[in-house]
Amino acid sequence: MTSLTLPQVRGKLTANAPLAPLVWFKSGGSAQWLFEPRDVADLQDFLAGLASEVPVMALGLGSNLIVRDGGVPGVVIRLGKAFAKVERVDDVTLNCGGGASGILVSSTARDSGIAGLEFLRSIPGTVGGFVRMNGGAYGREVKDILVDCDVVIRSGEVVTLPLSELGYTYRHSDLTDGSIVVAARFRGVPGDPAAIQAEMDRISAAREASQPLRSKTGGSTFKNPQGGKAWELVDKAGCRGLQMGGAQVSEKHTNFLINTGDATSADIEGLGEEVRRRVKENSGFELEWEIKRIGRP
Repeated sequence: MTSLTLPQVRGKLTANAPLAPLVWFKSGGSAQWLFEPRDVADLQDFLAGLASEVPVMALGLGSNLIVRDGGVPGVVIRLGKAFAKVERVDDVTLNCGGGASGILVSSTARDSGIAGLEFLRSIPGTVGGFVRMNGGAYGREVKDILVDCDVVIRSGEVVTLPLSELGYTYRHSDLTDGSIVVAARFRGVPGDPAAIQAEMDRISAAREASQPLRSKTGGSTFKNPQGGKAWELVDKAGCRGLQMGGAQVSEKHTNFLINTGDATSADIEGLGEEVRRRVKENSGFELEWEIKRIGRP
């Protein structure tokens, strides 16, 4: 499995790297290779020198992801501390590394007196993931705040893409597979740090009250369909608390699946498919996965 010829790197390359410890569900197989680049140039050189047929994907905090039990072929790229900086550009704009968490971005915005980015506090993940999937919560999404982003494409070249070129729709962008978001500029509006903190506290309390944050979960499982709420449809189909192996539909929020202890990724994905089947049968709605599923079964 490790017989790829890989370019020289300055960062860290690990063969057959277990991914379960790196994802929220704590399940799944290994990456054929895990690459943690030292900086953008290291990532560029690596991708430029990597055979074009080798699949590449980025891993952030691993919150919105099922890694299948058979593992992930090719290279999984994880952006570490070097990509987690957040700096103020002007009175209302932050330059955020692709590996920066939503908590760090929203806290830096608060300290800089920039309002409008509070919702990022509630999205478990990193800037790279938010930008790729137009992440959102509490009535706001990335398309409302993004100015542009820097992406290392599969050839190793860095391109800066403005908002207008990302083709954003609900939880979707036109970014190609294998392209890695290394930075993004987010713009808010002037605000009072105390008021910004109060809004962040409100969002945190709402999440705490409604979501199973202490469990091994993957965040929202299904996209809200046009004209419906995913959690409500799952509930009406009688799936609250439904179990398959070690996987369960959360009793607290039915659009969350949880690993109760020893679930395999097959349990989790299988449960999700069973929920989709029951919802279709019950209401006619075809639920779409919001969680990304990767690798071999």
